[in-house]
Amino acid sequence: MSGLNLESFAENASRLGTRLQETISEHTRDLSIARASSAGYLDTPEEKVRLIRKQLDSNSDREKLDAMKRLIALISKGRNVSEYFAQVVKNVASHNLEIRKLVYIYLLRYAEQEPDLALLSINTFQKDLSDPNPLIRAMALRVLSGIRVPMIGSIVVLAIKKCAADISPYVKKAAAQAIPKCYSLDSSHQPELITIISTLLRDRSPLPIGSVAVAFEAVCPTRLDLFHQHYRRLCRTLIDMDDWGQVDLLNLLVRYARTMLPRPVITEDADGQSEEVDPDLKLLLSSAEPLFQSNNPAVVLAVARAFYYLGPPSEMKKIVSPLLRLLHISPEIERVTLSYILVVARSSPSLFTPHYTSFLVRTDDIRQVKKDKMQLLRLLISAENHQALLREFIYYADDSDDDLVADAIQAIGYCARLVPESTQQCLTALMSFIQSKHDPVVANAVLVLKSLVQLSLHHHQTLTIASTSGAYSPMAIISRLAYRIEEIRHPKARACVLWLVEWAPDVLRKAAGFFTKETPYVKLQTVTLAAKLLVLCPSDRTLGLLNRYVLSLARYDLNFDVRDRARMLGSLLSGVTSVLHSDEDGHEDQGGVVLRREQVKMVLFEGKQDVSLDTGIPVDDRHALLGSLSAVVGRDLTYDSYLPDWLEEGTESSLRDSEYDAPQVPIHAQPLPSAIPRSIASSSKNTPVILTPTGPSPSGSFVRQNGKSDWTDLDKFYAETESTEEEEGTEEEAVESDEEEADSNEDGDSEEEEEGSAEEPDTDSVDEGKGESEDVLHHAR
Repeated sequence: MSGLNLESFAENASRLGTRLQETISEHTRDLSIARASSAGYLDTPEEKVRLIRKQLDSNSDREKLDAMKRLIALISKGRNVSEYFAQVVKNVASHNLEIRKLVYIYLLRYAEQEPDLALLSINTFQKDLSDPNPLIRAMALRVLSGIRVPMIGSIVVLAIKKCAADISPYVKKAAAQAIPKCYSLDSSHQPELITIISTLLRDRSPLPIGSVAVAFEAVCPTRLDLFHQHYRRLCRTLIDMDDWGQVDLLNLLVRYARTMLPRPVITEDADGQSEEVDPDLKLLLSSAEPLFQSNNPAVVLAVARAFYYLGPPSEMKKIVSPLLRLLHISPEIERVTLSYILVVARSSPSLFTPHYTSFLVRTDDIRQVKKDKMQLLRLLISAENHQALLREFIYYADDSDDDLVADAIQAIGYCARLVPESTQQCLTALMSFIQSKHDPVVANAVLVLKSLVQLSLHHHQTLTIASTSGAYSPMAIISRLAYRIEEIRHPKARACVLWLVEWAPDVLRKAAGFFTKETPYVKLQTVTLAAKLLVLCPSDRTLGLLNRYVLSLARYDLNFDVRDRARMLGSLLSGVTSVLHSDEDGHEDQGGVVLRREQVKMVLFEGKQDVSLDTGIPVDDRHALLGSLSAVVGRDLTYDSYLPDWLEEGTESSLRDSEYDAPQVPIHAQPLPSAIPRSIASSSKNTPVILTPTGPSPSGSFVRQNGKSDWTDLDKFYAETESTEEEEGTEEEAVESDEEEADSNEDGDSEEEEEGSAEEPDTDSVDEGKGESEDVLHHAR
């Protein structure tokens, strides 16, 4: 029997649970509390999609809401659902708030594609501008400004003007966001829009200011005079704005400061450098400095840009730590932050030199990040850290990424030119790279060695490698490269070897044998080498035959550069030898100017461009602006941001004076009114209790600062408090009795009252003073 009862009890419990679940689901269905997650709308089968039109025309709000959710889900999946526009527009005036929100989202997406149908609901949008819900007012303005029909431009302007005077900051922000849309639709409304922007600039709420800055840049970017009265208030409002609003306003304030404020003046004196910074500029920098702690990387980068272009040299060190912090957030942010650091390091490398370990290349870095880090490490090479960086560069030369290998080997050569003490170590590493089996390593090592030899032999250079050991002298390097000419397969590396060995006929003989199989780059150097050797030894018959053979092959080469070089050198050498124009070959004298051997030698050997110290920085990146797109992508873009230059003296500081600049006295610092009667002031004899912690006092004890004994526990504290309240009660009764006596004497002393009326305070001020004194006492307690 007991087993049967347990089974029946379990069955009844299961039935009760099922019934409760069905009841809850039935009662919560109308409250939009779904039993499943909202992700179920993303998996919409086709049979439910076909029911959307029927649900939108239904009289049930629940079905309309379900249909709108499915439409928004389809939009999020990228599907075009503009065919339901007519049915959706009918529900724009729905009384259900959730349905109206989804309808507005739909209309924002397709109002531009269906402007004619959207015009049918303009009256509804205008009515919604007066809706009690600020969300509805803002969304109505967004949809109204999203209808791309020029004929309703005046209506949109009136709607923006109305929302700009709204009491809700959210609606004002929507009005500011609608201004660029209205201006792009019809630019003839610019005067009215500028007036609205001026109105929004006077708003004290920080929420719409960022959108106002965007609207200003779109409508009237040159009207910086509108910010005169609001500059200081906007600087103080920076800390209270939203993240992206801070970015937009900071960029605008940087442009304002560069246009309207004087440049910081740096002077040298006996004590060192002294800086003179305008107070308004100092206000902007001090207001923006706390934003270095923002969690939004865009805000940190915007503040760094402001300090870089506005701050004096002493303020530059403040941007280092925030930029280094951003390197560890994500690869995308690291990519952009490195572009900022590169721009700063090109002008002030000493800021980041102590932190060179933060820019060491990692294996999982993307290619562009590796490239930027290598440029940074080259900029940060110094006499103190060159040993550590050389070890890094040699390690990078074994990487599988050919671009990183090339950058690392070039950095080794740059280190040898920049730090003479490291020349021996750099040459040892470069000569070891020539024996590598990896072609890119050999090719780049040859290119760098060619550059070092060229610098060493050039009469204008200051760094020389001739002072090193004999094994690494220029002649020894050239001889070793010439010996390995057959093992060097990279076209540019072979061309470099041919360029260096200007006196080696055997190298020319080897190059002539493979002339037809070489690349155009190597052919050009081979032809040039043949001409140089012929000028050096015009009487040598072997060199003359080699020259004739090479020039004959080059004259009929498929590459037009090689053909042009051969014809030019053949004409240039016509005065040196008659090998190419002998009568035996049937060539006739072409006439014209014939150069002597000394003149041809000057053209071939001394007509080269001066060798400069390569910094490894692309030409397009050297003048890139901080925060510009060209600094990130490494290309010069015409539509990049523009930064004006400083003015000589700046505008008058009085233009930025306003009523907001007056210092406000805190409430707790305001003195009590002087009209408090003496009797009331003297009635508060009980000094407020001040609880202050002391060092050796035990937990739970209190100390009072009135010369009285300390309280050791809560019981004594409350006991003494009750006695104090009794004393206050007796004092109040005494005061009331005094007041009654004074009232009884008023009838008999009317004349005295008239004479002393000018000295006695007003009863209202007395009551007010009494109330304030009681508030102060209560607050102190």
